Amino acid sequence: MKTMSHREQEVATRIDAATKGSHWRDWRWQLEHSIRDIDTFEKLLGITFEPEERSRLQETLAKFPLSVTPYYLSLIDPENFREDPVYMQAFPFPSELTVMPHEMADPLSEDQDSPVETITHRYPDRVLFHVSNVCSMYCRHCTRKRKVGDVDYVPDKETLQKGIDYIRETPVVRDVLLSGGDPLMLSDDFLDWLLTELHAIPHVEVIRIGSRMPVVLPYRITDELVAMLKKHQPLWFNTHFNHPREITASSREALAKLADAGLPLGNQAVLLAGVNDCPRIIKALCQKLVQNRVRPYYLYQCDLSEGLAHFRTPVGKGIEIMESMIGHTSGFAVPTYVVDAPGGGGKIPLMPNYIISWSTHKVILRNYEGVITTYKEPDSYETVFCDRNCEKCTLQLHLEGADERKAIGIESLLADYDEAIALTPENNERLGRRDDSE
Repeated sequence: MKTMSHREQEVATRIDAATKGSHWRDWRWQLEHSIRDIDTFEKLLGITFEPEERSRLQETLAKFPLSVTPYYLSLIDPENFREDPVYMQAFPFPSELTVMPHEMADPLSEDQDSPVETITHRYPDRVLFHVSNVCSMYCRHCTRKRKVGDVDYVPDKETLQKGIDYIRETPVVRDVLLSGGDPLMLSDDFLDWLLTELHAIPHVEVIRIGSRMPVVLPYRITDELVAMLKKHQPLWFNTHFNHPREITASSREALAKLADAGLPLGNQAVLLAGVNDCPRIIKALCQKLVQNRVRPYYLYQCDLSEGLAHFRTPVGKGIEIMESMIGHTSGFAVPTYVVDAPGGGGKIPLMPNYIISWSTHKVILRNYEGVITTYKEPDSYETVFCDRNCEKCTLQLHLEGADERKAIGIESLLADYDEAIALTPENNERLGRRDDSE
C-alpha cells in the first residue's frame, strides 16, 4: 500500500483525523469530500481571505459554484497560492462576474447544433454525445460554464437512448465522442452499457472518451474501470492537462494503466493567461505528456464564454508558443493550436507562416531557424481531373486494406477459398499450342 505524501496527509487530516491512505485513494471518498465552500477551502489550504475579498468571492460562487477534489487541492502551494496554476484553475475569481459584450453563454453554439437531446452534430462524420453534466471538479475556464452546477442531472438510460437512436439512424456518423461534464462520473456498469450499445451500431468505427479524471481525480482510473474499457476497442481516451505541475505520481500511474490497456491517449490543453502562457511551460508539459505515452493533441485558444476574459491571451501568444515548439522538439510532442470558432464554425488551426512566397515553379520557405530555402515544383504535373465519377477514375480506389496473405504453390490447391485447380509450369508447350490456335 502506497504511503501518502506529507501534503496529502496534511489535507486529509484536516478533513478527518482518522483518514487513512485507503480512504484518500478511493475516488468515491474524494467525491464525497469535495470542497464546495470558502470556509472548507481556507481550512484545508491553511489560508484566510480578508472580509472584503471573501464577500466578492461569495458573489462569484452564487453564479459559478465551487467544487474541487481534495487530491487536486493538495497540489496547490499554500505559500504562493495566488500565482499557483492549480489554484487559478480550481478557485473562483471575482472577475468571472465581469461579462464582456462579445462573450456568450454558448459560444460554440452547441445547443443550436443539437438535433436531439444530448447530441451535438457539427462535423459531417462525428458527433459529441453529452452523457453527463456532472464533473469531479468545476474548472474555472470551462467553456460550458452555463451547465456548471447542474449537479443533479445525469441523463438516464431513456434520455441517452434518444442519442443512441439518432446515431443509429444517421449512417454518416463513424466517430462518437463521449463528453459532458465528465463521462467517468458514470458508474462502470452504466458506462459499459453505453459503450456496448454504441459498438453494436455497424457504422460506428471508433468511440472516444473525453475526461479530466487523470488530472483532478486519478484514483477514478481503477483496475476494474480499465478492464471494462479494454473490452470496447477501438476506444480512444483524451484528457486535459494544462500545466506540468498536474503530472504527479498518481496521474502518471493512471495514464500508465490506460496506455497499458491499449487505449491511445491524447491531451487537449487550453492556453490560459497566468497559468501556462509561456513557451517553456507548454514545451515542458508536452514533453512530459509524451514521456507518459500521451500525444499532445490540441492547444486551444480560450473560448469566448462568459466570465473568461481574465484567462484569454492574444492569439499572438499562441503563435509565439508554436514557434518555440515546431523544430525545437519532437514533432509528435507539438499540439495543433486551434481556435474553436464562435457560432459553431468548428476548430480552426493556427500556425506560424512558413511559406514566404511562391511562383509557378518554386515555393520559397523558411524553417524554424529562419533559414530561407526553395522547393522546386514539378515542371510537368497533370492532375487527375475529378468529376466525382469514381467508377471511371484512373486512380486505384482500393480503399480497403490489401490482402497480406496469398496462398501459392500446393497450398493454393489445398485452400478452399482459392479457385485454382492446377499448377502449370511457365512456357508449357501444350498450353502454348492452345494459345496459338485461338
